[in-house]
Amino acid sequence: MMYVFIIFICGIGNFAMHKAMMESDHPMVSEARGSFSKLLGPYGSYILEFAMLAAALVFANMGMLTAVIFYSIYTLANGAGAYVLFSNRH
Repeated sequence: MMYVFIIFICGIGNFAMHKAMMESDHPMVSEARGSFSKLLGPYGSYILEFAMLAAALVFANMGMLTAVIFYSIYTLANGAGAYVLFSNRH
């Protein structure tokens, strides 16, 4: 149960960072938003984010520590990306 809770908390952070990045006016984000819109519609990146969270929660519910480790690394990578994106605004 602790694994599910950890991934759930990381998921909240990931969605918050994802929303902040998607609402920014950075050119790289605008280009990525266009790519996802062509393939999966206007909320394509959110669909992928949710699919990753759902898969991690399923694996964590099965008791797999590796799901927690990989999703935590993914959360740290998202945090690093958000930090770089927002700290170098021009």
